[in-house]
Amino acid sequence: MSSTDLVPSTGAQAMQTLGRADGRQFLTFRIAEEEYGLDILRVQEIRSYEAPTRVANAPSFVKGVVNLRGVIVPILDLRLRLGQTGEYNAFTVVIVLNVSGRVVGIVVDSVSDVLELSAGEIKARPEVPAAMDARFITGLGKIGDRMLILLDIEAMIKSPDFGLVD
Repeated sequence: MSSTDLVPSTGAQAMQTLGRADGRQFLTFRIAEEEYGLDILRVQEIRSYEAPTRVANAPSFVKGVVNLRGVIVPILDLRLRLGQTGEYNAFTVVIVLNVSGRVVGIVVDSVSDVLELSAGEIKARPEVPAAMDARFITGLGKIGDRMLILLDIEAMIKSPDFGLVD
């Protein structure tokens, strides 16, 4: 599956950025007013949100589990995990990830597009207090007026806070 299969075409600019060969590709998504990016190689698929089966005594950000073609997939609301709120509407999606051989779904407000960032477009992570642990931010991506918070989704999912991966 190519990255262009994941997200519908969003215009000429997005397609041009996909054509560059000197950078890394990121799936971009929104949570509240912020735009985030994660390594496209971790993405298995993107699905519309459907209510999962609840799991008793799970943390509030663990929405439950779904059966995805015979695989039980935990669904984590990344919005809640980052201290945001969010309504479940037609734009709410689940990004299904494959992290260390484990399939996990994260709920986000919406998916934007796939962008390729060159090394020069990725800046070091800021050293400021934030709602998100700085260990989970690999840097900031800057394309024109857009600023992306680039996540190390593998470190985030593998952290003891999530308790999903050994």
